[in-house]
Amino acid sequence: MQATSSEAMAGRAQALVEDALVWDNVWPVDLPGNESVGNTWDRLDRFAAAGVNVVGLTLAGDNQNAGEALRLVGWARAHMRERADRAVLAHSVDEVLAAQREGKLAVVFQFEGTRCFERDLNLIDAFYALGVRQTLLAFNNANCAGGGCAEEADQGLSAYGRRFIREAERVGMLIDLSHVGRKTTLDAMEMATRPMVISHSNAQGVHRSFRNVDEEQVRACARTGGLVGLSGSSEYLGDINCSTATLFRHLDHHVQMVGAEHVGIGLDVVFDPEPLSRWARGRPEEWPMVRDPQWPGFRYAAPEQLPELVQMMLDHGYPEAAVRDILGGNYLRVCRQVWT
Repeated sequence: MQATSSEAMAGRAQALVEDALVWDNVWPVDLPGNESVGNTWDRLDRFAAAGVNVVGLTLAGDNQNAGEALRLVGWARAHMRERADRAVLAHSVDEVLAAQREGKLAVVFQFEGTRCFERDLNLIDAFYALGVRQTLLAFNNANCAGGGCAEEADQGLSAYGRRFIREAERVGMLIDLSHVGRKTTLDAMEMATRPMVISHSNAQGVHRSFRNVDEEQVRACARTGGLVGLSGSSEYLGDINCSTATLFRHLDHHVQMVGAEHVGIGLDVVFDPEPLSRWARGRPEEWPMVRDPQWPGFRYAAPEQLPELVQMMLDHGYPEAAVRDILGGNYLRVCRQVWT
């Protein structure tokens, strides 16, 4: 019996995920001393089983000082050595591609905020040498570099923030503008000489959220040569069920604005979101949606939804080359241009 057209399309989507480079740029691993959100190191195997080839591992940021960030990087490097049979800490695009050929998961370290640099620009190069390849400027609230997206007023990029970006560009550290205030994002992208990313923010035109980005931000990001990554968080999707159809609506909104070459994946999956929801409820200045007593808490799309998302792209006429770019080719291009 011949397969139906829908079965054939599903098979094509699955095969495409298995063959393409798939880069999920944001995953907040459980940190020592914090309550687990289900993102234990063994869950990296779940990404690999779902067809993901590269995971961006969040380690530190605006909640840590430099010493704490250094200890977390050392701790993560030790975990990567323990997983050397199936995972690689990638320092370059060549190492990402080599890991894919060897059937290993490539992991890239990243920070969520610049407080952990303690205004010492020399630490950008030091952390880069240890494997940190990407950093947010700010995480929801303002810091010395600029405004956060949860602030009522965003004063824009500070003088220090401008110096930070210039040094990060020199070193090769990718600037990430998710969680950053709107004016600060626009200021940063205006001065960019290398691509920047908005790694896990959805479309304001599909669902209004303090964390989502509007058309001006998306187009400015594309002008840097960068990309906007699709988040799987219910809060930014506007869908408590985190359906693949809603994921596609946000993805397609970005694609229609700036083209498939400026869109990527940053699901930011939290496998056990209830502890995270409790933590957020205690920080209303950082997470303004928790002021609503009916706020249901976070939920997240899973990496296993990627084949269905690919099928939706194919169903809507996306060329296979465009799908491959969105899955990981665009991140490969950006990092090839930024990392030194």
